Amino acid sequence: MKLVIQNLTKTYKNGVKAIDDLSIEIGKGMFGLLGPNGAGKSSLMRTIATLQSPDSGTITFGDINVLEDKMSLRKVLGYLPQSFGVYPKMSAEDLLDYFATLKGISNKEERKAIVKEVLEITNLYDVRRKYVAGYSGGMKQRFGIAQLLLNNPKLIIVDEPTAGLDPAERHRFLNVLREVGTNSTVIFSTHIVEDVKELCNEMAILNGGRILKHTTPQEATKEIEGTIWTKIINRDDLDSVEETYNLLSSNYNQDNTLNVRVHSAEKPADGFEQTAPQLDDVYFIALKQDEPVIA
Repeated sequence: MKLVIQNLTKTYKNGVKAIDDLSIEIGKGMFGLLGPNGAGKSSLMRTIATLQSPDSGTITFGDINVLEDKMSLRKVLGYLPQSFGVYPKMSAEDLLDYFATLKGISNKEERKAIVKEVLEITNLYDVRRKYVAGYSGGMKQRFGIAQLLLNNPKLIIVDEPTAGLDPAERHRFLNVLREVGTNSTVIFSTHIVEDVKELCNEMAILNGGRILKHTTPQEATKEIEGTIWTKIINRDDLDSVEETYNLLSSNYNQDNTLNVRVHSAEKPADGFEQTAPQLDDVYFIALKQDEPVIA
């Protein structure tokens, strides 16, 4: 099943255009929606998840007209928002059983089987009797995945799920997503380039409510081969480098010098060395090209 979005627009009452005539097609597998904070990612996720209505445009998922038949979409949707509610003092097992009842699974044995399955998929089975309120951030996010899997969703939306997780929890969470992402369409919204690089077979860069680039991580880096240059500079020279070259990023070295990355079709100057492109470079190039020109 394919998600098809055409000419989607959403402007809030305060005048902010969160989604700007956006069109895109997303197929099966892990799709990374990459963009800075305020790019419109959450607005797009909420609109696809039928939590808000756009001003104009259409969304279809398979043969479902999402904006006209919200209930049909919700039956096949799994949604994990950026932050989700306060948990009562209930174990993961009991809470999932309760959610399964709400999702229409009335047979007790069937509920027991699906709850066990989602706990195992999310690596929470050993802590199934602990209160969810006492879970760590990463465990709560995995519980979020467990509850959305209860109705065997065909479309899964996860919005900024790794923000605030420590490296070990992030790694465990991504492994869980990787496992569930093979049989469904999964839209993974994030501002962390590494998440997309590790997880997604397809991606788009979003800014200002518009798609700047729709590609695969492999194709994206291949496109800019031979155009990324690095040089070690003194920190006092950073302003000069920024004014002279198309600076993408700069990182401190242990000796307080800076390693700068520059985008240029040709060698920018003596001292620059060509280097292999990274997905971060693709992201920064797209955002810089989208910056308004100051006259």
